[in-house]
Amino acid sequence: MRRLLVLAAAVTGASCLAGGPARADTPGAVRLPAFEQLTLDNGARIALMEKHDTPLIAVTAVIRGGALGDPPGREGSAALLAELLQKGAGARDAAAFAEALESVGAELSITAGTESLVIGASFLSKDSELVLGLLADALQRPRLEAAEFDKVRTRSVQSIAAAKDSDPRALIGEYGDAWLFGAHPYGRAVGGSEESLAAIGTDDVRSYLEQQLGGDRLILAVVGDFSAAEMRRRLADAFGSWRKAGAASPAVPAPPASKGRRVLLVDKPGATQTYFWLGNVGASRLDPARHAQSLVNTVFGGRFTSMLNTELRIKSGLTYGARSGFERLSEPGSFQIVSYTQTETTVDAIDLALATLDRLHDDGLAADALASARSYMLGQFPPTLETNGQLASRLADLMLYGLGPEDVNQYAERVLAVDRAAASSAIETAFPKSSDLAVVLIGDAAKIRDAVAKYGPVTEMKITDPRFAPGRPKG
Repeated sequence: MRRLLVLAAAVTGASCLAGGPARADTPGAVRLPAFEQLTLDNGARIALMEKHDTPLIAVTAVIRGGALGDPPGREGSAALLAELLQKGAGARDAAAFAEALESVGAELSITAGTESLVIGASFLSKDSELVLGLLADALQRPRLEAAEFDKVRTRSVQSIAAAKDSDPRALIGEYGDAWLFGAHPYGRAVGGSEESLAAIGTDDVRSYLEQQLGGDRLILAVVGDFSAAEMRRRLADAFGSWRKAGAASPAVPAPPASKGRRVLLVDKPGATQTYFWLGNVGASRLDPARHAQSLVNTVFGGRFTSMLNTELRIKSGLTYGARSGFERLSEPGSFQIVSYTQTETTVDAIDLALATLDRLHDDGLAADALASARSYMLGQFPPTLETNGQLASRLADLMLYGLGPEDVNQYAERVLAVDRAAASSAIETAFPKSSDLAVVLIGDAAKIRDAVAKYGPVTEMKITDPRFAPGRPKG
């Protein structure tokens, strides 16, 4: 059996809290159950949480890198690889691999994100040896067969084309990030563009596998009905000899905020609606003020009764929905306001969204709005930690971003500690002014071109262009 370096064994009770235990009388307080952490010789990091209420096990595996490791002009490599890892591995071709999972009712999914590949698996505890073996094969011994690659790439291109044709809401975030971040790595579309996907071959995917996947990039969180000692042995056997990634983990600089307003108009002739995205650089996953930011966003655009949805949907009827949110990454990702409206009410809807953002900055949050948002957040948080899969996902997230259990255990205290001063500071530092926004509009340019020029200099591209940014081969 391979040697294990134990980092933290049987973390329980108050010792689970780097910042001290949550007060027992804190309303809405939630604690992570006891777990342990360890590191394999090759650098793979593991968290184990025994939970014996059901005969089930959930695994979340994270491989650091994600779309950040895509070569320029080959955006979508990580996403294609994530699909291919499930299309045959080890001694099993795609059909046999799927049959092995289905034969025991297990589930396995692999997706690419901006900063990581994320693997989720759930299965009966009696089948752990089989499923962990399949997972190890998928990550370390994928087949990457040419025929499967062609099918996956074709399906990805068709999916983008279909979204452009029928419902561009699914893609407006890609246009928004590309327009906001430009050449910064956060401007890359995780799934790639039609242009970048066409440039990727099987050799590119194999190169990504060699350079960006390895035991030193692996984080494994396992929750459920197992013996920790036995699970340590199985994981060491399955992953302990995995080589290190061929390249260093991608580094990301902090992106600069956008100054002034500039507009990208994506022409979709004949469109009866205009889809709009208003954004700027927001806040990171590690921002100390993230609880205040989330509380403010709950009031502003994070729930049905938010300011944005109330103004744009409930009062004016200009849209069926309006929302705002943060994309939290290692460095600040985008803060965005997203909605859509009939072509003839494009300016009315955007003006109202901007006026609502101005009101947030001018008026701040009233005490009753803060109290309501606190109650909402405290009520929404516990259900995110109910299942084995949710707990495994949370543990993997904590390990990925270097956070301790106190991120969960002190959540309620930190939310309740947000006062009007903290909310005002969050508004000032993390929510853009209406005068500083990257604006993306997808609609009939012939009908809205002149009217939207008042929002800033307008750059145009066609919805049929095989990329998400004008004039350069971006993903």
